[in-house]
Amino acid sequence: MGSMRRALSALNGMALKGAFVTRRFLSLWFARLSTDRARARLRAETGRGHAARKDEKAAPLATIAKIKGAQRLVCVDPLASSLGLSIGLSLADARARRPNLIAIEAAPEEEARLLAKLADWCSRFTPLVALDDADGLMLDIVGVAHLFGGEEKMAGEIETRLAAQGLGVSLGIADTPRAAWALARFSSQRIAPTGLTDRLFAKIFHDLPVAGLGLDEKTVADLNRAGLRRIGDIALRPRAPIAARFGADVMSRLDVLCGLQRGAISPRFAAPDFSAERRFASAISRREDVEATIARLAEDLVILLDRQAKGGRRFEVRLFRVDGAMRRIGVGAGRPLNNSETIARLFRERLDAPGEDEIDAGYGIDLVRLSCLVAEPLASSQKELEQAHEGERERNLADLLDRLSARLGPRRVTRLEFIDTHIPEFAVAAIPASARMAPRVRPALLLEEKETPSRPLRLFERPELIEAIAEVPDGPPLRFKWRRVLHEIAAIEGPERIAAEWWRRTDALTRDYFRAEDTQGRRFWLYREGLYGRETIRAKWFLHGLFA
Repeated sequence: MGSMRRALSALNGMALKGAFVTRRFLSLWFARLSTDRARARLRAETGRGHAARKDEKAAPLATIAKIKGAQRLVCVDPLASSLGLSIGLSLADARARRPNLIAIEAAPEEEARLLAKLADWCSRFTPLVALDDADGLMLDIVGVAHLFGGEEKMAGEIETRLAAQGLGVSLGIADTPRAAWALARFSSQRIAPTGLTDRLFAKIFHDLPVAGLGLDEKTVADLNRAGLRRIGDIALRPRAPIAARFGADVMSRLDVLCGLQRGAISPRFAAPDFSAERRFASAISRREDVEATIARLAEDLVILLDRQAKGGRRFEVRLFRVDGAMRRIGVGAGRPLNNSETIARLFRERLDAPGEDEIDAGYGIDLVRLSCLVAEPLASSQKELEQAHEGERERNLADLLDRLSARLGPRRVTRLEFIDTHIPEFAVAAIPASARMAPRVRPALLLEEKETPSRPLRLFERPELIEAIAEVPDGPPLRFKWRRVLHEIAAIEGPERIAAEWWRRTDALTRDYFRAEDTQGRRFWLYREGLYGRETIRAKWFLHGLFA
């Protein structure tokens, strides 16, 4: 299929009646996520033979957990449910009814990881995917459903692909997240039309149980005891008495369901500013095909960047496999890039990097997406002729740093960044060379032109403890011993007092720095730690660096 280029907006979450835009949300409910995961694990352990699969299907399966001192069923598969086993039943009773029951310990952490992987997989349909409780996902599908032939076909494709992975799912589509959530869990109708009228809303939602409002179990039980079992029982009654008896949250949830209040989701990842993707009717598996696809997508992405006169600083490729697995590959740039060849070369360098895993296509890759995660305006390209060569050298250096960072890793290619602090050892920091440049500050150690340096250009990794002798406890030293060598001081200048940063540490001591020269002409940068009589009764001396 041809590539699709689009700039994606990160807006999400508001259902507006009669406005120029209506949000659409798709809720996925994995009611049997625990047993589906357990079934896949069991299948992997017992083998994939025909006999093994037949035995598995013939036996009911449930996951169990210890609840109030007893092992109870927390999830049952369709076969177990059809045989009368239900959630909350003790394992002993379940075994008595069905001796062939397969019981596996529930693993909430593993299930959470599986749900996170499913959220990543769902990003093939929309970049705005959010986790929804421990067994669901919420997708913002506004503006993307038509790419799959409409909402019904999109929902069918999701169901089919998840079924191929051994996962059952119920889904709902509506104008608000709460409405989609309710349809997925409590309704036989899974798609609500856009812009519901009051009559149509009542037809779809009034017969649903009050649990469809997303209330806690206690509130639902209280409402049921009062005879309010359906959403319509609440919607058709005066609001004030219900709010007074059961709390304002009940009516607030009803307003969210109707779209009278804003309903929003919190996507796991922000939508990229620019994105280009290519889908394949026949999946690809060779690395050469993946690299060629990335190169073509880079050309499409550059067109989008050029339209807004921007360049990319962070890029990411997502490879979606037929079997549901997904892999991310990210690269960074030291300057805004809008050259497709440079972008493609960075990804080639990344794939060639030591320790980088080879592309595992599995049964094939059917979708490749290239996104620009961080974009910045491009600097004006019109320069004076005498500055042209300098600009070209800067670009070449930036390209070299980007390639080295992609090949070796960003933590292995660094540059020094000035930090706005007076503490000498923290005045500079090594950061990735491709990181964004911080606003320039003038640290205390910068010198004016032709100014004699007052501090060494290089400091010791850690200040080294020395033995010093001074005339008075708070005076400059006369001699000191460093690394078993005694140095007689011929000249000394100071002190330069540096106090601790009170907003960081309250127990740090004040330092008095001295520039000292011994009788052999060697120059040292010393400091005394602690103010005599106020912070300490015996100050310590340290050597922090040597002058060239």
